[in-house]
Amino acid sequence: MRVFVTGASGWIGSAVVPELLGAGHTVVGLARSDASAATIEAAGAEVLRGTLDDLDVLRKGAETADGVVHLAFIHDFSDYQRSVETDLRAVQTLGAALEGSGRPFVNTSGLAGMSFGRPSTERDPVGDVSPRAASERTALGFAEQGVRSSVVRLAPTVHGEGDSGFIATLAGIARDKGVSGYIGDGANRWPAVHRLDAARLFRLALEQAPADSVLHGAGEEGIPVREIAEVLGRKLDLPVVAVAPEQADEHFGWLGRFLAADIPASSTLTQELLGWRPTGPGLLDDLEAGHYTR
Repeated sequence: MRVFVTGASGWIGSAVVPELLGAGHTVVGLARSDASAATIEAAGAEVLRGTLDDLDVLRKGAETADGVVHLAFIHDFSDYQRSVETDLRAVQTLGAALEGSGRPFVNTSGLAGMSFGRPSTERDPVGDVSPRAASERTALGFAEQGVRSSVVRLAPTVHGEGDSGFIATLAGIARDKGVSGYIGDGANRWPAVHRLDAARLFRLALEQAPADSVLHGAGEEGIPVREIAEVLGRKLDLPVVAVAPEQADEHFGWLGRFLAADIPASSTLTQELLGWRPTGPGLLDDLEAGHYTR
């Protein structure tokens, strides 16, 4: 297939592109800068210049492709609503370009907004608290318009060497504060997935997922945040401390609103549907390897 990929030079996209190429697909990656274009070309893919706001460019990319993988998202916490609205417009544009074609459209959502007091499953509806709820529902809605659309709900931590996301931020806060902290008793759980396992899931979704499929990108169902803090503390030679919930924002900054969430998630149905088997190192293994503490 000729596959149009947004976010092709990002943390996950830069793993998805070689995964697709290795499976014999041709990839066209959206690039918003010269640096992004160079990264995409170096991987062996073609480049389409533009941003998520360039709806004509997105439409062209989708119309001339055999399938679309939408990974890009503007992670701007200073104006997050704008990021959400930009993503929704992009999903609407990409899906509309594929209407009636039967071609695959794999959209990215998240598990961070799922919270049921138990591991969430693929059958659970996305909650309105999830920032990508509208985009997820819109993407799946295109299944009724002749698009083989699916959604991959990613774990909040897609880990591996080079990750600059939540766990890297948590490690940086520990260095700055001189302690490795967790909130409350730290028993709340975060799902996680290795970056290469996530990349393989996106390829399988593109190739195999039936229309209207919800998939969970969680290689590990739920790791207690206290255990994450304990490994970080040991690797950084810092004391491990509990932070009171009312002090979380002061201690952790913007990360505080996420760190206390208890959001375990199962990927059993995804594994059964697609034959996806996570094989990469676990999050604690990557922490032990020093990827976040060197």
